[in-house]
Amino acid sequence: MERRPTLSLNEWAVLGLLAERPRHGYDIAADLQPQSDVGQVWRVSRQLVYRALDRLADLGLAEPRHDEPGASGPRRTVYAASRRGHAALRRWLTQPVDHLREVRGGLLLKLVLARRLGIDTAGLVNAQRSQFADQLAALALRPPADDPVALWRHHSAAAVASLLEGLAGRDGWRE
Repeated sequence: MERRPTLSLNEWAVLGLLAERPRHGYDIAADLQPQSDVGQVWRVSRQLVYRALDRLADLGLAEPRHDEPGASGPRRTVYAASRRGHAALRRWLTQPVDHLREVRGGLLLKLVLARRLGIDTAGLVNAQRSQFADQLAALALRPPADDPVALWRHHSAAAVASLLEGLAGRDGWRE
C-alpha cells in the first residue's frame, strides 16, 4: 500500500487555494493574509507559501502551468492542483480532526476551504460530531471554579459543541 505524505496546514491551505484556480505564489500569499476568509483562519507568509508550492510540486500534488511577467520583478510561475492534488484535498476535507485543540486551525481551515470550493460540509460536520462525542460528554459537567485548566477545557469544549451543533443546524450546547 502506498503511504500518503503528511502535509502541514500551510500546505493544505496552499493546495486548497490552488484547487480553486491556478495561481502564482504572490497571489496565494495575498489570499492568506488576515483580511481574507482563509487568512482569518490560517495565515501563511509569502516565504512559506513558496516552500509549500515546492513541496506540493515535488509530491505531484501541484504542477506548474505557465510563467507570466511579474508586476515589478521576476517572472511568476502559475501553479495548479494536479489530479492527485484534487483527490488528496477532497479526502482531507472529509476527515474530522482528532483533537479538540485542532478545531481552531484544522477544522476551520477545512470548513472555509470547502465552502470556497463549493463542497458540502455536512458529512464532515457529522463525522466531527461523532469523533468528539465522548470527549465533549466528558467535559460537559462544569468543573470546580478553582481549577482554571479544567474550566478552560470545559468552556473550550462548550464552544466546539456549540459550533458543531450550529453547523449541523441544531440547538447549541447547554450547560
